[in-house]
Amino acid sequence: MEKLLAGVDEAGRGALAGPVVAAAVVLPAGGRVPGVRDSKQLAPGRRAVLERRIRIECLCWAVGLATVEEIDRLNILQASLLAMHRALGGLSRRAALVRVDGPHLPELPLGWRGKVQLEAMVGGDRRCPAIAAASVLAKEWRDRAMRQLALRWPGYRLAQHKGYGVPAHRLALQRLGASPAHRMSFRPVRDAL
Repeated sequence: MEKLLAGVDEAGRGALAGPVVAAAVVLPAGGRVPGVRDSKQLAPGRRAVLERRIRIECLCWAVGLATVEEIDRLNILQASLLAMHRALGGLSRRAALVRVDGPHLPELPLGWRGKVQLEAMVGGDRRCPAIAAASVLAKEWRDRAMRQLALRWPGYRLAQHKGYGVPAHRLALQRLGASPAHRMSFRPVRDAL
């Protein structure tokens, strides 16, 4: 039986607006999708092409998210872990090993507990092909979500900076106040109110 590896990563943890999105990608152990690496090292156009390739070439994939309301209620770390848990729960195949980017581990889906090895991997998006693939899917999914939010609240230019705390976003917060897409528990958002 083929040993399967799931990689998990999130996008949007440090943003001031929008959901935190996690993706899980299952590859055969030792497998990789050519050209895929940490999403932060890829140009947007290249990332979009690779997203399609990942979806075709991986064994299965899933995306999970935590909403702004969940982020504000739980805190960003717990919301990120919840998004990862949801992504894993959406997979159509169970992996023997789950590698998660970073030092924190999500709770495994109910049927996986005791049957799956779970491993935290700091810098995993640079070291593990399945995590790198998950980072691309999470980033592309979140970027699309931020473009949709930008249509609803155009004054913040969310499509350009994806909700991160760049100077233009902070100025818009001071000028317009916070929108429902903003994370009220984040200090720069609270300070702008």
